[in-house]
Amino acid sequence: MRARIYRPARNAMQSGTANVRRWVLEFYPEAARSIDPLMGWTSSADTNQQVRLRFDSSKAALAYAREHGIDAVVEEPHRRKPVIRPQGYGENFATSRRTTWTH
Repeated sequence: MRARIYRPARNAMQSGTANVRRWVLEFYPEAARSIDPLMGWTSSADTNQQVRLRFDSSKAALAYAREHGIDAVVEEPHRRKPVIRPQGYGENFATSRRTTWTH
């Protein structure tokens, strides 16, 4: 069995980072999916595709994979550049502001 260990990206619809701190072990598909001729649904006999294990660190996930004989590859996450503005949102409402606030 082959698997990948990665840190999921944050949801593009929200700015929160709730589910991105944990690492995920996910199995690669072992067989191609097939299309049911009657209904047109996509199906697979590979049940490992439904399994997602979450870990607190990549080392813990890798240790689990080695213990269970899973060939795992660790994918390091891409670091985001921090968005730091010299005057943030709070500056709009500061009492020391010299100009009037407009939209």
